[in-house]
Amino acid sequence: MPLTDETDQTDRTRRFAALSTRLTGFDTVDLAATGLVEAYLTVAAGELGAELLGRLLRETPDPAKAPADGEREPDGDADASDDELRSASRALTYLWYTGSWPGRPSRPLSPRSYAEALVWKAAGLTAPAARPGGYGSWAEGSGR
Repeated sequence: MPLTDETDQTDRTRRFAALSTRLTGFDTVDLAATGLVEAYLTVAAGELGAELLGRLLRETPDPAKAPADGEREPDGDADASDDELRSASRALTYLWYTGSWPGRPSRPLSPRSYAEALVWKAAGLTAPAARPGGYGSWAEGSGR
């Protein structure tokens, strides 16, 4: 099958989702449910640059080549001592957990990135002021 721009973009998005899964500990379904995978891929490409993001994606094992049951997952070829890759990985993790790119000032990229930040899901909370709860909702238990 010849590669097209669309195929390349789909593969790039799939690899970015796999990388994000490894970095955040959330599965691809949870990340896709945020609706931010494509947006964060675009942000990462702009902030990290095409070369560094490409290196990071190449170092992530291809999810299409997942090991069969009982086989060990390949570790990828990532050099754990590569400061540039570690720094980029930390920035992507920060992006997913806070909805903002690290640095000063650190502000959410959008109202949606704030509401869908993984920090809220990890804590079992809803982002404050992100969803209407209705009058008196603060007096009700969270159900936890």
